[in-house]
Amino acid sequence: MKAVSVFSKEILYNALDNGASDIHFCPLAATVKIYFRIHGERKFYNEISVNQYDRLISYYKFSAGMDIGEKRKPQNGAIIFAYYEKSVALRISSLPVHQSESLAIRLLPQNDTTSLNQLFLFPYQLEKIKEWIGHRSGVILFTGPTGSGKTTTLYALLQTLLREQSYQTITLEDPIEKEIKDLLQVQVNENSGVTYQVGLKAALRHDPDIIMVGEIRDEKTARFVFHAAYTGHLVLSTLHAKNALGTIYRLKEMGISHTDLDQSLIAVASLELLPIIMKNNIPSRAAILELLDGTLLQEVIVEQETERNQSFYTFKKLRRKAYAYGFTNKT
Repeated sequence: MKAVSVFSKEILYNALDNGASDIHFCPLAATVKIYFRIHGERKFYNEISVNQYDRLISYYKFSAGMDIGEKRKPQNGAIIFAYYEKSVALRISSLPVHQSESLAIRLLPQNDTTSLNQLFLFPYQLEKIKEWIGHRSGVILFTGPTGSGKTTTLYALLQTLLREQSYQTITLEDPIEKEIKDLLQVQVNENSGVTYQVGLKAALRHDPDIIMVGEIRDEKTARFVFHAAYTGHLVLSTLHAKNALGTIYRLKEMGISHTDLDQSLIAVASLELLPIIMKNNIPSRAAILELLDGTLLQEVIVEQETERNQSFYTFKKLRRKAYAYGFTNKT
């Protein structure tokens, strides 16, 4: 087992040294390919034998508290890994495939603190979000596909708020991606009965100023989020949607009425990570955001053609702006 742990450490160190966010183990007929996701792109790292992989996946599953003998059902687990002087949470996920299992590892550095100023390509978009946070109640949504920076943005936003004022802040997450002091972080665990709905009910009894719901996944959670806003709380959450307009359509599909949207939804920020050019040629990415609030938001709720409004910057317009300013070589 020692040899396996050394091999595992080598893979993890290589991934983290290269700034990877995920590691993918993809079993084929006779070999297993390993890929790193670096700045959003999936890059080949190495190829190992099936025997090596069998020992490696057993090691990860055992370390993460997963069932080593169970290969027919998907499983999830977590490990804390020491990377130099830092701590990295490894989120382990197994998936049964033909005659084998695929393994994915999400790498979540715990000690890194990303400031809001580092996240966004255009500073005026950050200033707009800071304006939203001045509301005492309502719903603010951060949307986009997996890996677009929604949770990172939420964490940075909450940390900034807590530095400026002592808010009673409760988060409901599945899983908790990073432990942050001065936050009451609740781990959602449906197997033990702690659903988002149960957690939200309990959180409302703890006199919160701000509630962060890790993700709106279904109609019940969506209704609870808007109910919490009605009772005088500021609720921040994320939702999977293609763009800002798509967010409103998704909420309507989840049964959120025009009245609820009009009365409680403060704003929507849809995120897309854009590869940018740095002076030292080190690959990096920054977020561009489609922002909906105020009159623009009301237009979408009543289904007017907002994209024709010259003040609404779509991702397409933002990419062109970034290209014109020399931030990126992609349009």
